[in-house]
Amino acid sequence: MAMFVHLTSASNTQRIRRAGIRAESHGTDGARGVYCFPVLRSYTLTHQWLRELARFGSRGGLVAVHIRLADDQPVLAAHYGERKPSRLTDVPAAEAVRRIAALDDPRGWEVFVARAIRPGEVHRVRPAPQVSGWRYRPDAHGTRPCTCFGCRIRGEYGSQRLRERLPHPLDGPPPPAETLLARVAAAGDPGDPAALCDALYWFGMRRRGPLARLAHLAAHPDPAVRDALARAVGHWPSPGVAGLLDGLAGDPDPGVREAVEFVRAAR
Repeated sequence: MAMFVHLTSASNTQRIRRAGIRAESHGTDGARGVYCFPVLRSYTLTHQWLRELARFGSRGGLVAVHIRLADDQPVLAAHYGERKPSRLTDVPAAEAVRRIAALDDPRGWEVFVARAIRPGEVHRVRPAPQVSGWRYRPDAHGTRPCTCFGCRIRGEYGSQRLRERLPHPLDGPPPPAETLLARVAAAGDPGDPAALCDALYWFGMRRRGPLARLAHLAAHPDPAVRDALARAVGHWPSPGVAGLLDGLAGDPDPGVREAVEFVRAAR
């Protein structure tokens, strides 16, 4: 049996012990599964993703879930920052452990199991002190941090001073709300999905906005627009956000439902 560790929010502990680790969508291809990493001799390397995942927040901190997989369980192993040349596709779990352990520098590697983890495969769950690992990327210390909207963490300590000192040329302040609303109106009825998603992307950078004038997009026929709406307004403190998320939580599209779960966890 091959041993792996999966890092997750402590608030998921009881559900994992009862029902295992559910498969979630990851990446642009929508693949569903669970990320984990082999248990190596080095505690630091085994838990290398701790500090990076802690940047995105968690309820009650992070815990390490040790899971046992059959040696012949097919998995995908890859370095998160590289493409096909560094991928091991559909290799047995035991072989993925052997190859990653043999690397001179296994930092940044990850293993993807394309299914849920069953309760019987959960070996143990224990607290994981968030002091090990790297942030941003391996060897990032001493390099200029990225302040783009995708990399920065809302509310992270010192993030406002960092953005003021190192403004990103492509993710500057969002346009005024009225300008964005004009774009939404110009998209038509029900509206061009690309134009609406672009406007909602900029709305997502705002701390609050005119929810009442965007709520109708929850009925848009394109699930990409409903997904973008949930992610854009989910962190707003505006009255009515909770009700809108409640409605989208029952959306027929699984991607929209996962977007709601994501923003609710972030709240």
